[in-house]
Amino acid sequence: MKILVTGGAGFIGSHFVRSLKGEHVTVLDRLTYAADRANLADIEHDFVHGDVCDAQLLSEVVPGHDLVVHFAAESHVDRSIEGSTEFVHSNVLGTQALMQACLDARVPKVVHVSTDEVYGTIDSGSWDEESPLRPRSPYAASKAGSDMIALAYWTTYGLPVSITRCGNNFGPYQFTEKLIPRFVTNLLQGKNVPLYGDGGNVRDWIHVEDHCRGIHTVCASGDPGEVYNIAGVEELSNVDLTDRILAAVGVGWDRVTRVPDRLGHDRRYSLDASKLRALGYEPQHSFDDALASTVRWYVDHPSWWKHKVEA
Repeated sequence: MKILVTGGAGFIGSHFVRSLKGEHVTVLDRLTYAADRANLADIEHDFVHGDVCDAQLLSEVVPGHDLVVHFAAESHVDRSIEGSTEFVHSNVLGTQALMQACLDARVPKVVHVSTDEVYGTIDSGSWDEESPLRPRSPYAASKAGSDMIALAYWTTYGLPVSITRCGNNFGPYQFTEKLIPRFVTNLLQGKNVPLYGDGGNVRDWIHVEDHCRGIHTVCASGDPGEVYNIAGVEELSNVDLTDRILAAVGVGWDRVTRVPDRLGHDRRYSLDASKLRALGYEPQHSFDDALASTVRWYVDHPSWWKHKVEA
């Protein structure tokens, strides 16, 4: 099978590529700040350096693939608050360009990787795939737009595209702007970590390998035009998460600095993944064991992250 992975040099994309043993894999990546060819150093693949918004390049790269998995996206909420133009350009227009290229090339299977943030915030219960989209940040709005574009290509043209929506990922090779690697690398360097607001915001956490396992399930068994939530094994408030990270690194709460809350900070995310579980999916990693192994990875690989750490 020939598989094209957009954004395959990023955190989640590179883990997915690593899981494609025995397949002919092509990675398309623009190599922005959060991507790194080193993430793929030990993996056999073809690499194309380019932009998913480049229709001419896509017309050359996409044909001949049996499966296209679309990870390429700008993904950091704080950066989208500071400036949303790049998020709309990459996430919405890039998805449209890719869907058109897949339609033109008659790709038999397309999987678009999205996020639980498109649903907005939920006080109680969990979102299923029929829940309305109520994005509350420029990032989330750009991903909701990309989802709608993908589904429109199914409804209008019959492009066989499925969508996955997942919660907060963590694991090795995650860029240090995201919460867990930022906290871990700050603590390893003797720095304090910033905790937004009252720390009561709740997120669903999933190890990146379990996320990739869910995507594989959709690639193999998902229906075109359908959305599949991929949930982890634990929902944690940021206070609870911080406490577990401090314990895993072996330091105390004196290393935490309270900072003003993020603008428009969603209070709680929660996913109902029963639709995917009906296809046989089950997460394999417990949160605490996965967090411990993630901390060990950052301890053992300072050369990967030290030049990437944010102040």
